[in-house]
Amino acid sequence: MSRRLVTFMLLALAAVALGACGNKEKVTLHGDTEGIYIDVGGLKYQVQISRLLNPTDREDSGYMIDLPADQQLAKDENWFAVFMRVENDSDKAAPATDSYSIRDTQGNVYKPITMGPKNVFAYRPAVLQPDDVLPLPSSPAAENTIQGSMLLFKIPVANFQNRPLELEIPPPQGNGPTGTVDLDV
Repeated sequence: MSRRLVTFMLLALAAVALGACGNKEKVTLHGDTEGIYIDVGGLKYQVQISRLLNPTDREDSGYMIDLPADQQLAKDENWFAVFMRVENDSDKAAPATDSYSIRDTQGNVYKPITMGPKNVFAYRPAVLQPDDVLPLPSSPAAENTIQGSMLLFKIPVANFQNRPLELEIPPPQGNGPTGTVDLDV
């Protein structure tokens, strides 16, 4: 009986020791759905939600404030918004990316529109200190129900059939792999 107990204890001890070896955190570079944290350039990126925007809708028109005058929709285009949250859970400062893009299954690439300074929901990259989050706490983008900063795209209506649309999140200095998220349309 003591031999069994000793054998059991040795096996248990070996299991604990081996379990401690696998302590490395998993790095996620692709999200099949929104809401998954993607690890890029030392920061964690999360698509809170993506959706079509209707400029005649009361809520959606608030997201369209300070849209550049030269950025109007053609008859065959729609506004598409991606609301991002970025978090620095490391112990050193890191810049957030400023060069997102959306790619469809046909290889078409769409870049976000730069919104004017009066748009309080627009994504604005910054250097995040340890434990910092974008959008900044207590900002309108953080306090609304979505809790994300907006990236705004113009996408041809017909190209919404080229799904999944994939958001590409490159590292800010180009060092390291690009993260991707399949967007819900």
